[in-house]
Amino acid sequence: MIATPIPQQAGLGRLVREIRAEADRARATPAPELTFTLWRRFADTGDRLAYERAYFERRRRLAALVLAAHLDGRPDPALDDLLWSVCDERTWVLPAHESQDRPGEAFVDLFAAETGHTLAEAAVLLDGLADPRVLARVREEVDRRVLRPLYADPAPMWWESARHNWPAVCAGAAGMAALALGSPHLPALLPRLRGAMEAFLSGAGRDGACLEGPDYWTYGFGYFTYFAEALCEHTGENLLDDPHVREMAAYPARIDLGDGARPAFADAHGEGGYPLGLLCRLSGRLGVPLPVRTGEPSFHDDPCYRWAHLSRTLWWSQDVPETDPEPHSYLPDAAIVVARSDGTAFAAKGGHNDEPHNHLDLGHFVLRGHGRTLLDDLGAPEYTRDYFREGRYQVPHASAEWHSVPLIDGAGQQPGPGRRAVVVAHAAGDGALTFALDLTAAYDAPALDRLVRTFRWRAGRLELEDDFTLGSGEALVEELFVSRVRPSVEPGRVTWGPLALAVPPGWRAQTEERDVRGHRGEIETIHRVRLTARVPSGAHRFVFTVE
Repeated sequence: MIATPIPQQAGLGRLVREIRAEADRARATPAPELTFTLWRRFADTGDRLAYERAYFERRRRLAALVLAAHLDGRPDPALDDLLWSVCDERTWVLPAHESQDRPGEAFVDLFAAETGHTLAEAAVLLDGLADPRVLARVREEVDRRVLRPLYADPAPMWWESARHNWPAVCAGAAGMAALALGSPHLPALLPRLRGAMEAFLSGAGRDGACLEGPDYWTYGFGYFTYFAEALCEHTGENLLDDPHVREMAAYPARIDLGDGARPAFADAHGEGGYPLGLLCRLSGRLGVPLPVRTGEPSFHDDPCYRWAHLSRTLWWSQDVPETDPEPHSYLPDAAIVVARSDGTAFAAKGGHNDEPHNHLDLGHFVLRGHGRTLLDDLGAPEYTRDYFREGRYQVPHASAEWHSVPLIDGAGQQPGPGRRAVVVAHAAGDGALTFALDLTAAYDAPALDRLVRTFRWRAGRLELEDDFTLGSGEALVEELFVSRVRPSVEPGRVTWGPLALAVPPGWRAQTEERDVRGHRGEIETIHRVRLTARVPSGAHRFVFTVE
């Protein structure tokens, strides 16, 4: 791993200033301790954030001090002390990830691997800038905590065969650590790392969509790319030279809604960019289009302050010409459509209800106009113990009741791989899009024989049609529409700022709101419109316009 000169033309001034400011702060204030009181909170209450806030504050300081020393070429006693302190940590694994089967340091999780990668590359970059006794300990701890469990124990870790972000991050970070340190155990490690990467790639269909959402694309595919480039540099093996990988690399541009927005399907955020260095490298290597960029990279773009993203943004960013987004994207394996036109955008999804980071959201959609997402997806909530256990679908963000989908006689969608939307129609051209999904399998409503949801979109106008076949003749239907914008109900009309819905005759509209905890523990108010009617079999249409 060789750091390259920082290309000033790439607009990295803000990032460099923030690195130096954060390094000054780290020198002036003490780092938080990872106490037993914080560690036990997850086991005792299910709270993850108390420990993680302190843990990631320490990683924030570590990244800033290493990068500042790298930029300025000066020794830093505060960095020596923090490196030593990280080596003193009881474990680099988060409490939420500690394994009952492989307790302590026999298990490598996402963040142990990331810490190992950070320290391994720091040991190379800081040669001559940090105390050699500190760097010797860093190398020993990375080997003991991250590499040895992989090369010395033939029993695979559960994530090595997983089909989501874990194998890419764990194997990618561990692999980059081994490559940076020139580990003599590379021959034993590489077959396992390659196998984990193959498992990760198998989790994406031929269309390259990340079912975990755009933030997890950054995480999983980002670490896959970082490892692939490090491996290529050391061995000449090119993991990026693959048509499937290219499809995965094109995913951010295909789901882009414009203005730095994207649909927050699964556990994601609807606003935010992607690491610039990662995008630039993928554009240069694979020629994929890039999503629309907004603003300069910031040290604070990633709340976990991952070394891989920050360092590669410094080393890989360059001026890349932007291309105009395509008016329409279709990801057939994920059953996701996106349309963009004249400052408005629309996205909808099918799929199934056992996807990674799943929500009960078949047939759910978002609408954007005037620079705002007006009908929204709540995305990722605060992560707690229960959210990854039996309580997941009681959390509004993942529940059917807080997605823009219907309830039928009070019944919402159910979880499971068989709860699958079937694409009935997809057509696009002349500025128009039609997308239809059979949602019948998502429900256990006795009255329902069939439900087909059809979207017809054209530049700021959406016609939503739900066609019910009801064996009992009629059913109580509640059409739900979710937003972060407070709605207003008037006779025959509901509005969310510039978005208007014509309420069909016979339907009653009411509004509801609820305070929930966002991904970082912040309280936010969310809104829901509920249209209710007893309806017979047949098609029922709802027209939205951005005014």
